[in-house]
Amino acid sequence: MKHILILAANPEGTTPLRLDREVRAIDQAVRESSLRAEFQLHQRWALRPRDLQRALLEINPEIVHFCGHGEGNKGLTLEDATGQPKLVSTDALASLFSLCAEQIDCVLLNACYAEVQAKAIVTSIDYVIGMRQAVPDDIAIAFSTGFYQGIGAGQPIETAFTTGCNAIKTYSHANTASRIAPDRATYAPLPEEVQQQSFSYKDIPVLKRKTDA
Repeated sequence: MKHILILAANPEGTTPLRLDREVRAIDQAVRESSLRAEFQLHQRWALRPRDLQRALLEINPEIVHFCGHGEGNKGLTLEDATGQPKLVSTDALASLFSLCAEQIDCVLLNACYAEVQAKAIVTSIDYVIGMRQAVPDDIAIAFSTGFYQGIGAGQPIETAFTTGCNAIKTYSHANTASRIAPDRATYAPLPEEVQQQSFSYKDIPVLKRKTDA
C-alpha cells in the first residue's frame, strides 16, 4: 500500500483557490485507476507548520502533494493558529523533508513560484515537482489529474509527470477550441493575446531529480 498525503492551505486574506476541486480530481483519478487498491489518500486542510511535521511522521507517505500559495524565495504560505498567512521558509522545508528522505519518493508542490522550494527539497528527495510561475486553478487541476492518472496506472514518476504535462496541453487546446466562434465553414481567428495565453502553460511544471541536484 502506497500513501499519498495531500496538504492544503488557503489562509484568510490570500487569493481564494479551488483546492476542493483539485483534491476531488486527485481522489477521482486514483479511485478510477486500475491500481486503486494499492493507494490510500490522506488529507490535511488549513495546514499549519506543526501540522506538516506531524502528518509526515504519522503517515510516512510515499508521495506528498501540497496545493496552495507559493511566494517564491519567501517560501510556501501555510496558516497560523488564527487562520492568517504563515510563511514557511525554503530552508525549513528542505530540512524537514530531509528527515523523511528514506520514505518519500516524490514531492509535488502545486503552488505558484515553487521551483525555488523544489530545488532545495530535491537535495534529499528523489523527485520534486514545482511550478515556475503563477498557476491558474484550472491548470493546476489539469496537471494534478493527469499526474495521478499516470500514478494510478502504475507509471513511474517521470512518466506520470509527462502525463500531467500532456493533460495541461490537452486542456489548453480544448479551452482554445471552445473559444473559437464558428462562422459557417470558417473559424474566426482568436485575438493574439488569447492565443498567447492558451499556449503559455506548457512549461510551467518542472521536474527535479536528486541525481541532477
